[in-house]
Amino acid sequence: MKFDDRVAVVTGGGQGIGAAAALNLLANGARVAVLDLDGAPLMQQLAAAGGEAAARCICVYGDCTDAPTMSAFFDRVEAELGPVDVLFNNVGQSARERASPFLESEEATWRFVLEVSLLTTMRASRRVAGGMRDRGYGRIVNMSSDAALAGDAGLVDYATAKMGVIGFTRALARELAPHGVTVNAVCPGAIRTRAHDKLEPEVLARIVAGTPAGFVGAPEDVAAAVSFLAGEDARFITGQTLLIDGGRWML
Repeated sequence: MKFDDRVAVVTGGGQGIGAAAALNLLANGARVAVLDLDGAPLMQQLAAAGGEAAARCICVYGDCTDAPTMSAFFDRVEAELGPVDVLFNNVGQSARERASPFLESEEATWRFVLEVSLLTTMRASRRVAGGMRDRGYGRIVNMSSDAALAGDAGLVDYATAKMGVIGFTRALARELAPHGVTVNAVCPGAIRTRAHDKLEPEVLARIVAGTPAGFVGAPEDVAAAVSFLAGEDARFITGQTLLIDGGRWML
C-alpha cells in the first residue's frame, strides 16, 4: 500500500474533508493522527467500517488554534507513531454566521478567521518541517479555497487567509524543495460538508448554477487529491495550487 510505514497528521480531521482524507490515508496503509474539537464522526466511521484501520489511528480532541494543545498533540504523535511524514493542514473555516460585508465586519472576526485558517497551517508546518528536512523526505498539503482566487463578496477575511495559505505554500516549497520535501495547496470549491448542508436551498442552487460541472463535490473528491499530492507519484510537484471546484475557477 502506498503509505505503508508513513505517519500522517490531519488537522481538523474529525469530519468532512478532513475525515475523508484521514480515511483515505488509512485505507492506503498510513498510520494517521487527527486533531479536532469533535472527532466523533471519524471514530464512528472507523467503527462502522471494522477492520484494523482504527488501530492505526489516533484521534485527539482539542483546539487546533491553541498552541499548547497543538504542541502536546505532536509530542504524542511522535512518541506513539514516530516522526511525521505527511501533514495535511486541513483545519480552517470562514466567519460563517458572523460573515458580513467588509465595511460592516469586526476585527475580532478577522483575527479568528486568520488564526484558524492561516496561523494553524504555519504553526503545524513549523513543527514538522525541520524533521522532514533532516530526514530528506516529507509531504505537506495545505488547505486553501477557491474563494481566495474568486474573491467572493462577504468573505474578505476568509479570502485573505486562504490567499495567505497559497503564498505560504509557495515560499515554504521553495525553501524545502532541495531537501526532498514538497509543499502544495488544494483549493476546494463547493463541497458537501456539514457546514455546506446548512445553506439555504436558493443559495445552494446559485452555487450549483455557477459550477460548470453542475454538481457539488464530495469530501472524497478532495481526499483523493490530497493523497495524490502526499504520495510518491507527486515527488516532482511542489509549490502548486490545485483547484477542486468543478471548473468554477480556472488557472
